[in-house]
Amino acid sequence: MDIVGARRLVEQFTMELRRRHSRMWQHDDYYRGVHKLAFASDHFRKYFGDRYTNFSDNWVQVVADAPVERLNISGFRLAGEQSGYDKELWSDWQANDCDEQSDLAWLEAVITGRSFALVWGDEDDNPLITFEHPTQCIVSYDSETKRRAAGLKMWMDDDYAYATLYLPDEIWKFQQKQNEPYWQRNFAGPYRQPIWEPRELASEPNPQPNPLKCVPLVEFQNRPRLAAEPMSDVNGVIAMQDAINLTWAYLFNSADFASLGQRVVTGAERPMIPILDENGQPVGERPVDLDKFAIDRIIWLEDPNAKIGQWSSADLEAFTPVISLGVDHIAAQSRTPPHYLVGKVANISADALKAAETGLVKRTTEKTIPFGKGAREVGRLSALVRGNEARAAAIAGGVVLWRDIESRSDAQLVDSLLKLKQVGFPFEYLAERYGLSPEEIARVVELRKVEAESDPLAMFGAQPVQPTEQIANGAGPADPAEGTPGGE
Repeated sequence: MDIVGARRLVEQFTMELRRRHSRMWQHDDYYRGVHKLAFASDHFRKYFGDRYTNFSDNWVQVVADAPVERLNISGFRLAGEQSGYDKELWSDWQANDCDEQSDLAWLEAVITGRSFALVWGDEDDNPLITFEHPTQCIVSYDSETKRRAAGLKMWMDDDYAYATLYLPDEIWKFQQKQNEPYWQRNFAGPYRQPIWEPRELASEPNPQPNPLKCVPLVEFQNRPRLAAEPMSDVNGVIAMQDAINLTWAYLFNSADFASLGQRVVTGAERPMIPILDENGQPVGERPVDLDKFAIDRIIWLEDPNAKIGQWSSADLEAFTPVISLGVDHIAAQSRTPPHYLVGKVANISADALKAAETGLVKRTTEKTIPFGKGAREVGRLSALVRGNEARAAAIAGGVVLWRDIESRSDAQLVDSLLKLKQVGFPFEYLAERYGLSPEEIARVVELRKVEAESDPLAMFGAQPVQPTEQIANGAGPADPAEGTPGGE
């Protein structure tokens, strides 16, 4: 690709990123509890809208955090391997702090619908893995093969915007002098004058060849779809969150009015305010703004024959069931356990608690498929950085090991593992189901070997001792080596 084609592709990516930004930042605001008062009438907004600018009853954060706290990668297993995990790939994963950074990537994907990882190599051909925010990266795909065709990363630094274009065979670097963020620029109209200029570095050619022969920018999609963009878990909660915030505003406003007595002026003319000239002399008068009096809860009745009625106190308990119903709707729509939102659990059995979390477990399990696919691709690129294509193919066909997503008591878990042991499942499989990481499993297996060397029966547990009466009655000795049952 020549520089004109590369620059044009950067421009197209820039416009698409600009289109995505408003929705992404809106979801980010709702996650952080920055909510605007919505659905209020014009009259309510006029008089009371500013009072609730900084208030939010933030359930969006709970909905987004619930699955992320259960998404933890414990290792990778290559194609053809039956047990254990790949130590080299896990070492690269931890060396790049991916066990921590991947949690941030899952969270951003849940909030905005997508996040990214960039894989490259250092001067010693060790993989460098960084996780990127979706407002800075974009990837395009081939319409037939669904493989990554190109990728772009943009970022701001001082007075410049920088862009790196990743193609399967080469990499271009551009820069742009900035007076405003690049996503606020007007990109409408035909392509006339290029905005991005090549970023020339003395130590690197521009463009430079791509030794990986594929786009090193990997996208993690949340709730991917065939013919639409990936979906955010936050998007479906926003409308109900706004409704809950508005109901709280009504409750607060009613409480404010109900807690203060109403003041009524009868038999008086409408008050007037004098108009003064530049010397401070009265030259006229104007009526008081009664809208201000309405805010202060003062009513002027000019008719001396007017009668005074009584206003009963507001029923504040009418609002709380509506708020609770809204929270229940959020729980049902987002498959978040009710006890995550209500905040209290009382007299709930273990089976009932498991049933309540079934929706969250399923929602989280669904995320392990696209996220695991992206994590395998990160591992494959790490192997390509080291120049090992055979190993890269084995990683691509392998599996990602996740820690147990379900939340169960130790008694429930151990009971199920004992039953699986009786069926014949091996120890290492049971250790995985117990929730041990591959490193911990290897350590436990080694400790069992050491224990077996000192006490051969220790690996099988305590042996039952037959009572003396059974041996005397011909039931046989407790030790099979001493003879057969009923023998002499």
